[in-house]
Amino acid sequence: MEQRLSVITLGVADLARSRAFYEQGLSWTVGQAAESVVFFQLNGIILALYPREALAADAGVSPEGGGFAGMALAHNVRRPREVDAVLITAERAGGRVVKPAQATFWGGYSGYFADPDGHLWEVAHNPFWTQDAAGDVFLAKGQGE
Repeated sequence: MEQRLSVITLGVADLARSRAFYEQGLSWTVGQAAESVVFFQLNGIILALYPREALAADAGVSPEGGGFAGMALAHNVRRPREVDAVLITAERAGGRVVKPAQATFWGGYSGYFADPDGHLWEVAHNPFWTQDAAGDVFLAKGQGE
């Protein structure tokens, strides 16, 4: 298996509500959409919104469950003040700030919000990584510059 990720699919309770959160609230552009799925083209990856029940059925698992899913998505920004701005935008769009932005133990600055379905997003500035003009993040300083 190649070391890459192609698509992240979020199971959502209300597709129209989730689409509005990402499209209008966060100002993301829909790449493709159908009656039961919405795709956003990100930097080298696709984010899909799909009904939770249908996603569980497709995987052959129960749709029941809640609370902490054991994962968080992350959105890195170029400057610490951008962390605060993104959290405010997410909250205004109908998300919930679950951890206000703050200095981290590892030397960065981050906070968390949950989308309308509770999917966690970390918004972070990592001063030890490089971010290019397209927003792609590189582990080592100097890459992508």
